[in-house]
Amino acid sequence: MQQSCELRAVTEDEFPAWARAIANSYGEDLTDAQLADERAAIELDRMIGAFDDGEPVGGTAAYTRRLAVPGAVLPVAGVTWVGVAPTHRRRGILTAMMRMQLTDLHERGAEPIAALRPSEAAIYGRYGYGPASRGAQLRGEKRLMAFRPGTDFGTGTVRLVACDRARPHLERIYERVWPGAVGWPDRAQRFWTSRLRDEPHNRGGGTALRCAVHTEGDGTASGYVLYRFRDERDPVGATGSTVHIVELAAVPGPAYAALWRFLAGIDLARWIDYEAAVDEPLAHLLTERRALHSTEADRLWVRLVEVGPALGGRRYATPLDVVLEIDDEFCPWNAGRFRLQADGDAASCERTTDPADLQLSAAELGAAFLGGTTLASLAAARLVRELRPGALTRASTAFRGEREPFYPGGPAFPEF
Repeated sequence: MQQSCELRAVTEDEFPAWARAIANSYGEDLTDAQLADERAAIELDRMIGAFDDGEPVGGTAAYTRRLAVPGAVLPVAGVTWVGVAPTHRRRGILTAMMRMQLTDLHERGAEPIAALRPSEAAIYGRYGYGPASRGAQLRGEKRLMAFRPGTDFGTGTVRLVACDRARPHLERIYERVWPGAVGWPDRAQRFWTSRLRDEPHNRGGGTALRCAVHTEGDGTASGYVLYRFRDERDPVGATGSTVHIVELAAVPGPAYAALWRFLAGIDLARWIDYEAAVDEPLAHLLTERRALHSTEADRLWVRLVEVGPALGGRRYATPLDVVLEIDDEFCPWNAGRFRLQADGDAASCERTTDPADLQLSAAELGAAFLGGTTLASLAAARLVRELRPGALTRASTAFRGEREPFYPGGPAFPEF
């Protein structure tokens, strides 16, 4: 069934009903306080509403942000608040909204990429998004988390600080860390307010938010961890307290190990839970690696809105000269052949009529963009086609990053 709703901008007066309609599509409730916080963060001119007889039945929005990509920082449209009422699904409304949003991004010309965290992995590939980063849900058995002899914990100190008092330190630390951490977005004041929001209904059954800050000997704050306690039962029915880490950030140096030593030393807790990068270095610090149990899931999905500026805006691990033939039915302005050339700190990507070396869709290009998903693995799944021998190996190597990309977002709705 095709959609018959009106798609248009959302007015100020319509925002509460629009937000509650989308939250309801996820089985969530929004308080007046949450609505106020979300309204302070969202940009009214970047919201799309689907209306049936004047009532909101769906929508999507985008945040204006920047994202760390391999070797650079690029503007990104952080797609969020995507939902359709259960009474109006399977009418083509979501497809129409996604098309309208991407067309608007193309016409604005401000952001070459869009990114989102999907609630379901099967939805967004059809719109040209690809799974560009993964998260590892770590569970640490605290009694086994002993650190290797010689671990450098530095000479700094870790202290508990009230979140509101710690916020200036958190902001400075995050600002030092995120530009070099692929997959991390910038964080303006309104997003810090959202991250530190700690009303009881936002705690997921946990305690109030705790904040520990690591400070070097000279007084410089160099790391922090935000966490809660939760009581739960393990698979055999035993109860215990879990330290649930909301976010951890540390500048290069001993602050990372010192924060983990602090967490592992918290009394009366049996486990530590943390969603981390799939190459999180913690295991290398422990004498018993099997103290950590891990499950992986896709996290940040990326869509190239403008192929040329996106591929020309990031950097590459090795020199590269390759012609890509891109299939993109959803955003036809991206379809065709592009020559990508890279050498050190310079890269360019322009349209060409030269013969193609690799053929792939926009979704596969999005998956490989942050350097986590390899073109070689996509080719093994027959999603990338090599047209010139040797081109796949060279391109796959060049696209890789130094570390696995990771998005430090939490589970709260809506999230980017």
